[in-house]
Amino acid sequence: MTPVDLQQRAIAHIQSRFSDAFRRTDAHQGQHWVEVERSAIVAVLRSLRDDLGFDVLMDLTCVDWLGKETPERYSMVYQLFSFEHRQYFRVKCWLPADDLEVDSASAIWKSAPWAEREVWDMFGVRFRGLDDHRRLLTPVDYTGHPLRKDYPLIGHGERSNFPHYVK
Repeated sequence: MTPVDLQQRAIAHIQSRFSDAFRRTDAHQGQHWVEVERSAIVAVLRSLRDDLGFDVLMDLTCVDWLGKETPERYSMVYQLFSFEHRQYFRVKCWLPADDLEVDSASAIWKSAPWAEREVWDMFGVRFRGLDDHRRLLTPVDYTGHPLRKDYPLIGHGERSNFPHYVK
């Protein structure tokens, strides 16, 4: 099966099985992805693993789209891999700035909690079902999320006056 065939099969699978949650699909340099509703993200990921053989969560991250014309400010990005077909596939969902919460993929892949903790630390996204939201890259008592685009860059003086958003 060619990469495009497997990606098209994954897209068709999600469109048919999760038609209510499917939002759109796109591609860049031959790499296709789908966008789904965040309420269905775990079901979509589990189905891609169980039904199409995307057996590895290579990575998950968050992107802050502050200032861009996007459906919401943040997007979660899940990079999957199939060992059988040697192919990648990407799944995305959008999160509003005032409700940074999504279901955890830790019940599907044992690699998910570490990446979810990193996303929590850097962006402030909470993962329902993840029991451990300890910080990984910043001090335990740190109150900001440094990869947010509105995080100040100038230094301690500006950081002292920067409003911290803690949930």
